[in-house]
Amino acid sequence: MKISITNVHLDLGAGRRGTDMGPSAIHVAGLIPGLEALGHRVTGVQSVGTLSQEATEIGDPTARFLPVIHAACEEIADLTEAACGAGQIPLVLGGDHAQAAGTIAGMARHHRRQGTEIGVLWVDAHTDMNTPDSTPSGNIHGMPLACLLGHGPDVLTELAGGGPALKPENVVVFGARDVDSTEIPLVKELGVRVYTMSEIDARGTAVCIREALDIVLDGTAGVHLSFDLDGVDPNDAPGVGTPVPGGLSLRESHLVCEMVAKSGKLLGMEMVELNPTLDLANKTGKLAVWLIHSAMGKSIL
Repeated sequence: MKISITNVHLDLGAGRRGTDMGPSAIHVAGLIPGLEALGHRVTGVQSVGTLSQEATEIGDPTARFLPVIHAACEEIADLTEAACGAGQIPLVLGGDHAQAAGTIAGMARHHRRQGTEIGVLWVDAHTDMNTPDSTPSGNIHGMPLACLLGHGPDVLTELAGGGPALKPENVVVFGARDVDSTEIPLVKELGVRVYTMSEIDARGTAVCIREALDIVLDGTAGVHLSFDLDGVDPNDAPGVGTPVPGGLSLRESHLVCEMVAKSGKLLGMEMVELNPTLDLANKTGKLAVWLIHSAMGKSIL
């Protein structure tokens, strides 16, 4: 497998500083040597940077730092589109989850030229379906999935060109346990399938992830795995800005990634919201690497 890595140094979409250092922590934890040991070839490593908070204006308080985030997402979209066109798997390291508006838009552009759609498995404690009209914080990392489905600031909803990047029936949110009351109406209106932690606990992770993959692979070219580390329980992933107790365990998180790998349909992956300033001896950075390796085919036997 040929893999193109993009480091996204972005924390303007989040409520806490520090996710811009996430890619460095992932690399320090041994990402590339592990990928090469699995037999993959890393074709290149690019970096997307942004102005720091101190060097830019907040702008619209309901969509903080939108112009800078939009510019970063445009660049990310071009990079993921080019990687897909070259037959590579885009691996995008964050950075806060606002970057997904660019990652997935670029992939959608490529696949639509092939006459296909992409499925997205969105592992997250949150549904990220706020808009500027509903957001309680103005932080854009709570909006990217809404934008990809066509709801939000025009500059982000239009990144894929020719309509929304995603169709609701091709998206699954997995591991949700902290959904803003203000975004619930849009989640229900669009009909995105959301597996809450309550449902996963009651029915079992393996059953739920099999169903989730059946949904996102039905009629699509494959699956993009958008993995927010706050989907994992804070005991296993302390280095995130929005920790929520009761998340996926270390073993459950690996199972999700392993089952994506076994599907043979991985189109791309991003790992986001790692905040090294809140981590303990890079514990979350190491977990991020283990999860990426699992999604890329590492197995016990």
